[in-house]
Amino acid sequence: MDSGNTAWVLVSAALVLFMTPGLAFFYGGMVRSKNVLGMLMQNIFAMGLISTIWAIIGFSIAFGGDGPIIGNLDFAFMENVTSLDDNIPGFAFFAFQMMFAVITPALITGATADRLKFGSYVLLIGLWSIVVYAPAARWVFNANGWIFEMGALDFAGGAAIHINAGMAALAVVLVIGNRTGHGSEPMPPHNLPLTVLGTGILWFGWFGFNAGSALAADGVAAQALVNTQLGAATGMLGWLLVERIKTGHATVLGACSGAVAGLVAITPGAGFVGGVAPMIIGTVAGVACYFALFIKAKMNWDDSLDVIAVHLIGGIVGTLVLGFFADTAVNGEFNGLFFGGGIELLKDQFVAAVGIGVFSFVATYAIAFGIQRTIGLRVDLDAERVGLDQSEHAESAYAS
Repeated sequence: MDSGNTAWVLVSAALVLFMTPGLAFFYGGMVRSKNVLGMLMQNIFAMGLISTIWAIIGFSIAFGGDGPIIGNLDFAFMENVTSLDDNIPGFAFFAFQMMFAVITPALITGATADRLKFGSYVLLIGLWSIVVYAPAARWVFNANGWIFEMGALDFAGGAAIHINAGMAALAVVLVIGNRTGHGSEPMPPHNLPLTVLGTGILWFGWFGFNAGSALAADGVAAQALVNTQLGAATGMLGWLLVERIKTGHATVLGACSGAVAGLVAITPGAGFVGGVAPMIIGTVAGVACYFALFIKAKMNWDDSLDVIAVHLIGGIVGTLVLGFFADTAVNGEFNGLFFGGGIELLKDQFVAAVGIGVFSFVATYAIAFGIQRTIGLRVDLDAERVGLDQSEHAESAYAS
């Protein structure tokens, strides 16, 4: 057991946890002032609920047993976790993966902003973390998972986290419908400085998210950290370039969105690519995610805070381009098409993206539809007009 590697994974776990309040600020600044506490609460609450579910059953589904689809109860209630001890303690790995489990359902909240009942939200993400996230994490991160065994690469969760959450967001949006007044009433961000703060926290925490996924304090972690910075930087530049060309302005919101798009896209390849690849990936993601906004508008999907455009499209871009840019000189795994590896890896990446995406959409739609038809997912019209802060939490973020 290596103390340096253990220390790095423990610090990385803390960095990833810090991303969830960062996400709360990122999203909270973009909603209207009457819904900011509702958004903060949905994100912060995930830290409590999902951590508990992960300890009881989630980790065991993802990492127990040797089946390719779903785990067993070997690690339920944290039994036998110490049996995983190798280069790092089993509980260090457990904690690091727990933080991934926490932030993934929280990502969905940006798409459903302003209209979810809090109690229904709790049921939604609780079921989702067991039925959707834990199996998807197994497929991608567990050596027994079918996607892992197939040979597809996902260093830190482009498919398991971002495609997964993005498709789930689309499914829930289709079930609950658009916000009242969507398309006819202005719904501008109420506090962009809050969004900038959230972007900074996300960017900072993402170093643990990506570099920590090396599970060691080594050269791969260092490469992943550099790739993370460059992916975010060029994602921002790519988004702002096309925004300036299209609208004549480079906006603060665009800078934040572009940086996150770049971070999302570099996540699956953070430990598998090198050289100028992260800059190309970030730029392509910034541009692609910006233009995805027009698809969303064309389809009339009320993805309130662009989860589909940024996380789904960014995750797809990052997962697929890894089939071109993977370099064995970085991590010794597989070469992509541009490094003489042929088309095999690209095919595996495509299958992984489609497999996770289809599973997430179908399963999430079923969960959301079931909740909608029973206790209801959406607040009533009067509550939506008043805002979630008052109707769901009896609080106000700002003095009147």
